Amino acid sequence: MDENLQTLANLPIQDLLNQLNTTESGLNTNEAKKRQLEFGRNVIEKRNKQSAFVQSILHSVNPLVGILLVAAAISALSGNVISSTIIIIMVVISICIDYFQSYRSLTAMKKLQAQVAIMATTLRDKEWADILASELVPGDIIRLTAGDLVPTDSILLTAKDLHVQEAALTGESLPVEKEAGSSQKSNIVFSGSSVVSGIATALVVNTGIHTEYGKIVINLSTHPPRTEFENGIVRFGLFITKTILFLVLFVFVVSIFLKRDLLESLLFSIALAVGLTPEFLPMITTVTLASGAMAMARKKVIVKNLASMQNFGSIDILCSDKTGTITSGEMLLEKYIDIEGNTSVRTLLFAYLNSLLQTQVKNPINEAVLHHVNVNPLDSAILRHEHPDIISYNKIDEIPLDLERRCTSIVVDRNGSHFLITKGAPESIIKMCTQYDANGQTSSLNEEIYQKYESSYQSLFAKGYRVLGVAYKQPFLKESYHIEDECELTFLGFLIFADPPLENAKEVIHALNHAGVKVKILTGDNELVAKNICQRVGIEPQKMLLGSDIEHMTDEALMLHAEDSFLFARVTPTQKQRIITVLRRRGHVVGYIGDGINDAPSLHIADVGISVSNAVDVAKESANIILLEHNLKVLLDGILEGRKSFGNIMKYLMMGTSSNFGNMFSMAGAILFLPFLPMLPIQILLNNLLYDLAQLPIPTDKVDKQFTRKPRHWDIDIIRRFMLYIGPISSIFDFLTFYVMLKIFAANEALFQTGWFVESLATQTLVIFIIRTAHNPFKSRPSPWLTLSVCIVMGIGLILPFSPFAHVLGFVPLPLKYFFFLVAATITYLGLVQLIKQKLMWRWIS
Repeated sequence: MDENLQTLANLPIQDLLNQLNTTESGLNTNEAKKRQLEFGRNVIEKRNKQSAFVQSILHSVNPLVGILLVAAAISALSGNVISSTIIIIMVVISICIDYFQSYRSLTAMKKLQAQVAIMATTLRDKEWADILASELVPGDIIRLTAGDLVPTDSILLTAKDLHVQEAALTGESLPVEKEAGSSQKSNIVFSGSSVVSGIATALVVNTGIHTEYGKIVINLSTHPPRTEFENGIVRFGLFITKTILFLVLFVFVVSIFLKRDLLESLLFSIALAVGLTPEFLPMITTVTLASGAMAMARKKVIVKNLASMQNFGSIDILCSDKTGTITSGEMLLEKYIDIEGNTSVRTLLFAYLNSLLQTQVKNPINEAVLHHVNVNPLDSAILRHEHPDIISYNKIDEIPLDLERRCTSIVVDRNGSHFLITKGAPESIIKMCTQYDANGQTSSLNEEIYQKYESSYQSLFAKGYRVLGVAYKQPFLKESYHIEDECELTFLGFLIFADPPLENAKEVIHALNHAGVKVKILTGDNELVAKNICQRVGIEPQKMLLGSDIEHMTDEALMLHAEDSFLFARVTPTQKQRIITVLRRRGHVVGYIGDGINDAPSLHIADVGISVSNAVDVAKESANIILLEHNLKVLLDGILEGRKSFGNIMKYLMMGTSSNFGNMFSMAGAILFLPFLPMLPIQILLNNLLYDLAQLPIPTDKVDKQFTRKPRHWDIDIIRRFMLYIGPISSIFDFLTFYVMLKIFAANEALFQTGWFVESLATQTLVIFIIRTAHNPFKSRPSPWLTLSVCIVMGIGLILPFSPFAHVLGFVPLPLKYFFFLVAATITYLGLVQLIKQKLMWRWIS
């Protein structure tokens, strides 16, 4: 730990403030701006010393580009400058477009993410205000509550029951208690940690890269684990590399055996390697995912990284918290009753005081209580009539909420007497009570009353209401109160809240099921409330697991039960993590949507974490995707966009590998019987470059609805089948072209190579229209940009033999009769591919 930070932590508070040249009233705006110029923004960014050019090259480093660069180097060293130039042009085009698209996408993402940027409650100009955490500077005073991310390294000035999760720094899974005025790091909160419970104020000491967390990020060069999509790209790269090595070695060995020119054979082999390499894959991937992310941005959904876009489409199980996700999260206080079921104004009064005086924020329960009193004149009048000196209740202390107790207490003073008012889960509240208050009469709790109490809130749960208990006592007077003071309370009454499902929840869940996505509810709430909500939104509530059941299950047993269960009630954050983990081990791609403190671990461990813009900081930080509007339909839209993105990427792979493999297979076969090369190395490279340019607009193309009906995952087998079925069909027509050129046109070397170049380019370019859809290509129209690019490339291919560049490229003019053959062969080829393709693709997408 920074020695200066430890030294400051040991100072008395006033000396600490003096040392940082600040006061208990915080900084003013002008001083804060000066310090930001001195210390920089409170962000953690690795300093990049490379130029933009070097960054662009590093960004696109992958096995496919590596193959091309090796081929270019060998061509250049052997004196074949033109071939080397063409290869370099292909690499540069791929890298430039890839880098440009990545830069543009990341810039757009940063602008969108600014809308859900982490905020910090800060004392500026002697007033508390929410500012961007990135604007904090040393000397600022911040306030921390449960759910907040700690934005800086800070020293506590005040703290109450503060527990902080420091796993990001220490790896310790359990929260750590922090206290103001102590030593040994107990009065220091570090950037990157999160507040689990309690409240505090703290003095900012270090920001940005000067924090302990910042130093770790700057020094570490490790990367996060690869996503399913990234693993798929790596597997494909290895598959292509193996295929290339086998084919190139075969051709080179055969050429040597036939005593062909060594240098010519080497260059021909290199050209084959380049021809089989889908060098635009990184660029096509980036553009496609970026297009999907931009489409979601227009629907007010922020995708924090591009890989999440494809993972979004692969989700086949969506786990969701209940409150604030399936339901509106906007609680409505409907009743306030005593244990007898009668309206209890005193219950409302004490609940109002508890909600009004809490320091914690982002609490829909408190907002519902305060809103109810503020907008209901009758209730406000009753409170004023019954308690004319309501403003004389002064806050003395607070015992904040935590996830174990599931309640919060406020201590108030009224005319010299202290009242401890506790509000929380009814099952937690009753354990603290020894008496109950009915009609102003206090009596001891007995078994009969306890049964009545439990029956009351259970029946309300069964009707779908959210129920909280309210209790109180007059404790001994003292300066500070703690959890152990929450005992021997008097139960006062129930608060009954309605939290109805979102209007379109049932419709969207049905649509998700139809799209192959199972929706499972994981909630810490009561099972009766959860069952009621599930029934109302179309989820099978009978297939349910309770947290108490999961507690005694092994992972193997949970794996089986989790598959068939759709409702998990009374589960802890740890149990939610276990459920998601075992589902992933079963081979599912799991999404999780949540917005609370207890959702953060689940958001982090899921394949795709989804949160909302008004979620607590730690939830937003853990999520991959942020919904700016509370609308479940955009989830379905996002999943479909992800599937479209993946569909276009797979199109490119199936088109490229099948056509390229067919051409390369033909070349490998032709070299066995031709006395010359079937195509010059420079012609192979030019053919491949033009074909790749024709495929550039694939990200703009439409995707068949059948493809988006269910989740899709990387399938190397379908790519392999396209290579082994479509590739040989292409080779058959190549060999037919060989026969026609040699027997009918009596072609010499140059005419043969020109004729095959044009036929090869025509068939593999036009076949794009066939492979891009599983349907009839005349009924499924390609995008205008894809149509235009194919037509332009075809035009270039037909013109080249008659152009001024023909001699440089080894081309000669083709006879008129050749074009009649070209049209007939191309139409026949496309028809045959359509028949074979339908069987391959329908088997895959059905």
